[in-house]
Amino acid sequence: MRPRNNISGPVDVISALQLHDGKLATQEQRVANYVKENLEDISSMAISDLARHCQVSKPTVIRFCRTLGCEGYREFKLRLAQNLAVSLQYLSPDALKPTETGASAIDQVFGAVHANAMAMREQLDQSLFSEAKLALLGTRNLLFAGIGGGSSAVSQEGANRFFRLGIPAVATSDSYILQMRAATLNQSDVLFVISASGEADAIVGAVEIANNYGATTICVTTPGTRLAKTATIPLLVNLPEDQNIHKPTASRYIHMMIVDALALAVAQQRAQETTENLRRIRASLTAYHGRTGPQPLGD
Repeated sequence: MRPRNNISGPVDVISALQLHDGKLATQEQRVANYVKENLEDISSMAISDLARHCQVSKPTVIRFCRTLGCEGYREFKLRLAQNLAVSLQYLSPDALKPTETGASAIDQVFGAVHANAMAMREQLDQSLFSEAKLALLGTRNLLFAGIGGGSSAVSQEGANRFFRLGIPAVATSDSYILQMRAATLNQSDVLFVISASGEADAIVGAVEIANNYGATTICVTTPGTRLAKTATIPLLVNLPEDQNIHKPTASRYIHMMIVDALALAVAQQRAQETTENLRRIRASLTAYHGRTGPQPLGD
């Protein structure tokens, strides 16, 4: 199956440049050297412009592009433009500089989480939060889903929280399984999805499927995204991304806070059933490992 943009060349021509550096024919190396020094200018250059700047022929430029795995100059330019759209912050000399704040790694992570948590607290729509709580209280089956590292972890933990409350809950991060499970949901079920981008095709598609069968769909995502416009109950937060590329994103902590807050609200609303369920879990674990002292439930 061809890529959606119908370009079949290498995904990362910047890495291809580095891989072939010093191994190219003399004339092609001249092109490579110029490209590396003028990455942001190539997209606006015609092949004749690049050949003139490098003092080589147009066929040499084409051979250079094909050496990197592209069909020709047009494909090379498109690939390079795509790479630069997401890579410039990683290519900047600032990316290699240590932080100048003097703060420890713990302080840096805590500071990002705190800033994002305060932003979420200001933005979260309490009426939609209440709607989500009511939907979770009335659900027969609860399916959590997230695609990608952070969202997958949050969805898995969401299922882990809610099954303890007596609500049948499972999680998946497999895009095919997600489409199939979404098709089994109906009016008494809830699909709860987490997506930082709000644009993952598998997530948006699953929500559309679940909506078609009458299920309630809850999402935690960014405002203005396809997912935000598709889910029945959108819990929206616009979280600032830290410019420090080495720092893990804080958004997954914030998404987990929202899931935890909903779990707490649901547990308190059905306190009697929840308390008995938690007691049974604790009793079964004590019988399993023999420890009776204070400890996290099931962790």
